[in-house]
Amino acid sequence: MRPVVIVTDSTHYTTRELIAAAGVHEVSLYVRDGEETRRENEITDYDAFYARLREADELPTTSQPSIGDFLAAYEPLLAGGNDIVSIHLAGGISGTVGAAAAARALLEERHQAGRVEVLDARTACGGLGCVVMAAAAAARAGGDADAVLARAREARESLAIWFCIDTLDYLQRGGRIGRAQAWFGGALKIKPILSLEAEITPVERVRTSGRAFERMVDYLRSRRDDGADGWVVQHIQAPERAAALVQRGRELFGCEPMWVSEVGPVIGTYTGPGLLGVGGVPARLMR
Repeated sequence: MRPVVIVTDSTHYTTRELIAAAGVHEVSLYVRDGEETRRENEITDYDAFYARLREADELPTTSQPSIGDFLAAYEPLLAGGNDIVSIHLAGGISGTVGAAAAARALLEERHQAGRVEVLDARTACGGLGCVVMAAAAAARAGGDADAVLARAREARESLAIWFCIDTLDYLQRGGRIGRAQAWFGGALKIKPILSLEAEITPVERVRTSGRAFERMVDYLRSRRDDGADGWVVQHIQAPERAAALVQRGRELFGCEPMWVSEVGPVIGTYTGPGLLGVGGVPARLMR
């Protein structure tokens, strides 16, 4: 049986240490800011990026990896005797998973040895990270491609994530607003709470940042009550609020989060600074 390697894209926004320890390979999306186009995973100064975003008349643009980018990741892994499970952000908001599938089809036409399975995680950010880390745990335990895919799908089915943002304006300007379009207009003065179920999905509207924070605590509590004790916190330019949310999470779960991290430029371009998000899956899926 060939060992399985996990490939994902740069929108998981877990920590570099976790990705390296899990042996996960990453294919980056791209960000075009002004005249410069860079791989997202080469942008390390988030403070500078978001400072420019706040002042920008036109948002940066983002683009998916090319088929060639995926081939460059897949071919050495296959040549090394591995099978691949490639897990990517929701196809409803990005063509990334489609490019991965096209690369897989090209390898099949070439009769490339080894197996490549491509999975649409139907989520992004912390949700994608949860699915990827569950798959990586199954791979480290010696599972074949079928077992790894089954673990990833189980994690996705048990996943729930929510995030609050300061304004819908970035989603509207970036064309990623999805079903939250119905809130646009007068809703700019409220604090939207959303999820990602294949596309941006509205959950509820609250009036203040304080109320939005308390709803994030409520959602963590619901994860605990559902037995999803592997929890995460993510933010954009809101480290103090994230730290306060982590403290509340510790009180609820009696354990540390799996990770706390900042969401990067590809997703951050469309949500804007101020995002605070929570989510999780049963911790047993990570073992």
